[in-house]
Amino acid sequence: MSTKNYNYLIKVEYDGTKFVGWQYQKNGISVQEIIEKTLFKIFKSKIKITGAGRTDKGVHALGQYANFKIDKKIDNEGRFLNSANFFLKKNLISVTNIKKKNYLFNSRYDAKERIYEYKIINRIGSLSIYNNKAWHVKKKLSISLLKKGAKILEGTHDFSTFRASSCSSTSPIKKMNTVRVKKKGDEITIEFKSKSFLQNQVRSMVGSLEYLSCGKWTVEKFKKVFKSKKRSKCAPPAPACGLYLKNVKY
Repeated sequence: MSTKNYNYLIKVEYDGTKFVGWQYQKNGISVQEIIEKTLFKIFKSKIKITGAGRTDKGVHALGQYANFKIDKKIDNEGRFLNSANFFLKKNLISVTNIKKKNYLFNSRYDAKERIYEYKIINRIGSLSIYNNKAWHVKKKLSISLLKKGAKILEGTHDFSTFRASSCSSTSPIKKMNTVRVKKKGDEITIEFKSKSFLQNQVRSMVGSLEYLSCGKWTVEKFKKVFKSKKRSKCAPPAPACGLYLKNVKY
């Protein structure tokens, strides 16, 4: 029986529109499943990959990371990338980088910071280029209110309000390192940096920030909802199509 002595980290980009998410699920095709099938084609053996973040159905990635262990050294990394992308491209998945890591490295548990970005297109005209790639909000959003809300979310808090009922995390307490709001033309991006996130946390926070910035909620109401720790008080979560796993820092 061969031992799997080599551990590799890959950087992955994907359009999550047609997937049930990153992780294997019985009810549809996952990104993980497609990549594992591709690795089987290349190495002729069953290989399990561990992802840095479990993105949900419809969520995209610019910088997802995953590691896998194999019993042979990859001598030609360029050839590996070409082979992998040849099989993956029809699914709108690409492996953009590969790196050899020490045997104990784990892409999920060794992550120091995860960076998510949420994209909103704020205009009346419908989306064509950004269809399924951003949240289309017609009502004018206040950038100053978005920035005020973002500031409130920074730091260490109990994020129970923004947590999915199915979340398996042991604690609702997380440290939000930074929340940054940028606007360019009718495109608004909100970037969230934290070591880890609760299930549905980013989309729930964005949904509540939208309520604040379109005038449905005051700053006081936003604070009150956040501090209530009650999921039932949260605004409807923003759609998955605007969310991107942008990068993971190790």
